[in-house]
Amino acid sequence: MTLATPPVAAKKPHSYTHHGITVSDDYAWLRDPGYPEVTDKEVLAHLAAENSWFEARMGSRAGRIDALFKEMRARIKEADKSVPQKDGDYLYWIEFEEGAEYKKWWRRPVAGGPDELILDEVALAEGHEYFRLGAISVSQDGRLLAWSVDDNGSERFTARIKDLASGEVLADEIPGTLSGLVWVAGDKGLVYSLANEQWRTDNARLHWLGRPLAEDVELCHEDDEGFRVSAALSANEEWLIVSTGDHETSEVRLIPAADPLAKPLLVREREKGVEYDVDLHGQTLFVHTNDNHENFRLAKAPLSSPADWETVIAGSDAFYLTGFELFRDFYVIEGRRAGLDSVELRWYDDPARIEPIVFPEASYVAGLGDNPEWAVSTLRLSYESMVSPASVLDYDVATRSLTTLKVQEIPSGYDPSLYTTERLEITARDGTRVPVSVVYRKDRTPGGPLHLYGYGAYGIAIEPGFSTTRLSLVDRGFAYAIAHIRGGDDLGRAWYKAGKLEARTNTFNDFVDVAKGLIERGYTAAGRVSISGGSAGGELMGAVINSDPGLWGAVVAHVPFVDVLATMLDPSLPLTPGEWPEWGNPIEDKAAFELIRSYSPYDQVKAQAYPPLLVTAGLNDPRVTYWEPAKWVAKLRELKTDDNELLLKTNMGAGHGGKSGRFESLKETAEEFAFILWQLGVEE
Repeated sequence: MTLATPPVAAKKPHSYTHHGITVSDDYAWLRDPGYPEVTDKEVLAHLAAENSWFEARMGSRAGRIDALFKEMRARIKEADKSVPQKDGDYLYWIEFEEGAEYKKWWRRPVAGGPDELILDEVALAEGHEYFRLGAISVSQDGRLLAWSVDDNGSERFTARIKDLASGEVLADEIPGTLSGLVWVAGDKGLVYSLANEQWRTDNARLHWLGRPLAEDVELCHEDDEGFRVSAALSANEEWLIVSTGDHETSEVRLIPAADPLAKPLLVREREKGVEYDVDLHGQTLFVHTNDNHENFRLAKAPLSSPADWETVIAGSDAFYLTGFELFRDFYVIEGRRAGLDSVELRWYDDPARIEPIVFPEASYVAGLGDNPEWAVSTLRLSYESMVSPASVLDYDVATRSLTTLKVQEIPSGYDPSLYTTERLEITARDGTRVPVSVVYRKDRTPGGPLHLYGYGAYGIAIEPGFSTTRLSLVDRGFAYAIAHIRGGDDLGRAWYKAGKLEARTNTFNDFVDVAKGLIERGYTAAGRVSISGGSAGGELMGAVINSDPGLWGAVVAHVPFVDVLATMLDPSLPLTPGEWPEWGNPIEDKAAFELIRSYSPYDQVKAQAYPPLLVTAGLNDPRVTYWEPAKWVAKLRELKTDDNELLLKTNMGAGHGGKSGRFESLKETAEEFAFILWQLGVEE
């Protein structure tokens, strides 16, 4: 079906009232009452019409989309493999074959022997429109492999087990998982979590191999609907660590891995606002916690008295301690100083011995890679920057030297000397200095187009890393900027807190002020700025086009969280109760209701001119439900006063992350970039 005009959604009067305030929502009908099953014919017909309009408008850009896709694909080494890593008696690695969307998992004995294919994602994905590998876990004796698969984007995974010696897939099958898979009890048991009807993991369960699922034992159940349960092994693999928590509070229990039915040992009772995670070295418990400093400290306690925490590394305003990893002879702490990654080695028997790993560039992204063994003399690291492709490094602990094992290869060619990157600070309206990372070609014309990316939520930092797809804009004269706005934890926990709850609007203001600052500094001009963000970053897109529509030349909002008020008022939705610490609870708190309503993009759409906008959605998305972007686009079509493009593309067989596969996902990026180039008038 080809449309000559954009689809117009029917208006069906609907309203709800909270705290004496009535809110009208004429497009609420776009939520199928049978969700997560979407079968309503009128809803499906509307989504199909929007997809047809997308195809009609983007059809003339097909040549540009194809060219962008081909150049993006040409930057990917199709036949590629990871650097093998030793784990026990085997070396493990993954490989992509020429043209393959998915990878294969391999191993070979350290002592010598043939390569062994242990999992073939290509074969597993065959016949499925969508495929995603969830967890993958080899048993401690190396004999069994557990893995889980989602084949529709719903993020409900089915776990299976294979005997690697015989190749036989065992009869054990666990549907509906949403977790890692942890081997315990001498590889006789597997610990996992099920997603309940609201897509929440409120449990940790033990499956005994060869026994019916009905005999699985619930090791832990969480009654707070906002908390999630997860399980992992300690670094020495002697303990099962069962954690439960939400965005601001956590609680941990320990169970002997050899005896998973033993009574759990509670580390410390939950206390609202206190987060902690743990690991063990012998009889000493190490604890990473924000109990007395928002940037976290590292503490220790005897296993016999796990709640008595003694400081090892004090919390600091200058250093944000993001995590730690224990090894037999030393441990590693990771964090950020002034937003820059830091990796340091420390020793159990010599607290004064501190060895930072020194990296070669002034701005970069670095951290621990895959280090599965307890006793190691080298550490696997990852490293990249906005101009340096991703690298795999080994750090020799004894000699304190870095060895580059692999640098991301770009078959079509890449010369880093053609590009430059900068770290700026732009002052927001309240005087706060907001970091901005920028990359562009050295021969770029000043004042040209600029793409600005932002997220700003959940304490997630957007790191200044490398991207091959980004080059398709940068090589066409764009500067590409990342706004490290409040709401992320780029500059520490205080930076995160300054963009959540009552301070949420700082996130939106920071983004707008960064754009204005880049214009003032001559990097670009008003109307020459394209912007993008996904999920909570899509909420950001919705907020800034409501507040400052004239700044933007093109906007791309991926699976945008734009119907914030209605979603936070609905505790039956998968994520809502766990999200209240992030956004506020408008059911109980009138002030939270009024604040969320004041910035919720869907609720604040008004009669004004809006910039060109491309919106994506996933029919099976359990995080940002499909009706949020669908309702938003419908309301924008009704109220906007301009003739600018407004396109909605719904993936009818995918979820929050869009299409799966390393090349299929590139097609969507090619569409996004083609839209941006079209709207900013950058033609070839």
